[in-house]
Amino acid sequence: MPVKIRLTRMGKKKQPSYRVVVVDSRKPRDGAYIEQIGRYDPRQEPSLVEIDNERALDWLQKGAQPTERAKKLLEISGAWTRYAVGRGDIHTVGSVAAPQPEPEPAPVVAEETSDEEPAPAVAEAEETVEEAEAGEAPAESDSGDETKAVE
Repeated sequence: MPVKIRLTRMGKKKQPSYRVVVVDSRKPRDGAYIEQIGRYDPRQEPSLVEIDNERALDWLQKGAQPTERAKKLLEISGAWTRYAVGRGDIHTVGSVAAPQPEPEPAPVVAEETSDEEPAPAVAEAEETVEEAEAGEAPAESDSGDETKAVE
């Protein structure tokens, strides 16, 4: 049975209000319906849109097809967005599809140094920076190769 989500007209002449209903697509516009999932009153300012998003999402997942106007109302209520995210049509920022295990950090071996003197690697780096600022080449390099300054 092809099922649609559409509007059924209610109200007096020239004063329409609508029910958002789930109905067999072969039934007439104002005929019997399976379930009422909301209502829409375009005459209020702003327009009134009340839709049970849980029931609408349930019917959408079962395969009910909304009409153009019903789809716009579902978008306003947020049910269509939740349905599209569930189907994978819309990807949300910051969402993770599956939790990924975090790599374990490598153990850090702390060298014992006094608080007054910096670590040997830091001291060598500071000396190299000072020599570079002075315009001189470093006397020793870490690789063991000796380089001479060309004047």
